[in-house]
Amino acid sequence: MLSRLRRPIPGAQPRIRFEMPPEEQEENTRAEDSGLGSGPGNSKFGYPGPRISTQHPIYTGFMATVGIGIALGVYWIGSNVTQLLLWIVTALFISLGLDPVVRWLEKRKVPRIAGILISLAILCSAVAGFFATLIPTIVVQVTQIVNQAPRWTQDFLDSDFFKSIDDQFGIRDRINEELQKFVNNPEIMGGIAGGVVGFGTFLGNSLFGTLVVLVLSLYFLAALPAMKKWGYRLAPRSRRHRVEALSEEITRSVGNYVIGQVCVALLNAAFAFIMMSILGVPFAVLLTFVVALLAFVPLVGGVVAAFAVILISLTVGWQTSVIYAIFYFAYLQFEAYFISPRIMQKAVAVPGAVAVISVIAGGSLLGVLGALIAIPTAAAVLLIMKEVFIVRQDKR
Repeated sequence: MLSRLRRPIPGAQPRIRFEMPPEEQEENTRAEDSGLGSGPGNSKFGYPGPRISTQHPIYTGFMATVGIGIALGVYWIGSNVTQLLLWIVTALFISLGLDPVVRWLEKRKVPRIAGILISLAILCSAVAGFFATLIPTIVVQVTQIVNQAPRWTQDFLDSDFFKSIDDQFGIRDRINEELQKFVNNPEIMGGIAGGVVGFGTFLGNSLFGTLVVLVLSLYFLAALPAMKKWGYRLAPRSRRHRVEALSEEITRSVGNYVIGQVCVALLNAAFAFIMMSILGVPFAVLLTFVVALLAFVPLVGGVVAAFAVILISLTVGWQTSVIYAIFYFAYLQFEAYFISPRIMQKAVAVPGAVAVISVIAGGSLLGVLGALIAIPTAAAVLLIMKEVFIVRQDKR
């Protein structure tokens, strides 16, 4: 039965695939080197003829016009598909992060397709299990925050500090006036309703974008070797080996950086959760989730997460905040000098000033995604400058 299933259906033809031409074509190479076209020979469409003279004014003006038109068209397309480009960059970033795992499985005699499915299944299971465990706790703790917010507000209003300020500046009356204006203003209430609708639209777009990113990541991960091969063939043959070596180094560094940053973020969040549990900081699970997200942003994410937890721990007491700050910032130093160098030893190496500037610039341009890909991008630029531009300058 299995042998019959393996047999092709009578009359069936294999699917036509578009493939690159063979890399070695001696006759084509000789024809190009001579600058003359040859007969059809073994080629279905013949060989290219001599190039048109670039000194002709009509040729120069036409090509300049075409170049400007193409540039304007690319700008128009890019400005109208910004969201799609962000999804593509995110999917490519994820595929480069999972590629080292797939290659590791390939070295263990696991087929690439099976390795891709295993990697994506593990990733999706981990994310689903994480959120399935975390979301109920987050909902409970957010509800507690909402329920306790009026009491905290009332305690602040009844404090001696606020009473003294209110006696001097009349803050309570001013707040009541602003609240009355806010409630009685139909434009503001309409804006709130529009904000609710906008939030629903944003949630729907986010779910759709997550599905698109997941599908694109699967396709990119499956086609990554072919994509690299196609990209290398676009470079001249004399420089193809060097382009391939630089590209492989960049993609390897990006993949190792993604995996290393995930490990660093998980260790950071685990330490923060242990400290918050020992000190009795409220909403420990919710704050751990915040710390894990911010830890993905290099350099500044851990500091921002520390201040967020310290502010919440002030509700317990200033002693708790001081103890948490001491231990957490000590851990950040330990992470910077002992954990990260060992995890990131095969990843990227970027100077501190360049890393800070790239993270700020990436965050300003693309938000969280820009901050995440800023350091790998900076490392790629530094590698190209070191191996291409500086080498060329040294030869002059």
